[in-house]
Amino acid sequence: MADSILRNKAKEYAIQVVLLCRELRKNGVEAALVNQLMRAGTSVGANVYEAQYAQSTKDFISKLEIALKECNESDYWLDLLHEVGSITEPDFRAIRGKIIELRRMLVSSVKTMKAKEKG
Repeated sequence: MADSILRNKAKEYAIQVVLLCRELRKNGVEAALVNQLMRAGTSVGANVYEAQYAQSTKDFISKLEIALKECNESDYWLDLLHEVGSITEPDFRAIRGKIIELRRMLVSSVKTMKAKEKG
């Protein structure tokens, strides 16, 4: 089931964000930036998981759209941390690849559900 793949990918991404944030904290990176990344990055998976128990199709779509917004926000924080030299190029590329993959999956899922809803 595609939804299961999305949940798994979102959880893998959240784990990677948590591990990266731990490392950034050890390196003395600005706490405000690290906290923002942690919130946005882990929120993606939380909203994908929450969508599983949506009360309606509209609620399901809404949860996935929130996950997409959080995905975009976490991309911003990662880019900013990379630009100021807190994240190495290889680490940035690795985690950014996961964001791009998640974003594509979320956009596709939202489009599919909206098309089904219109019927």
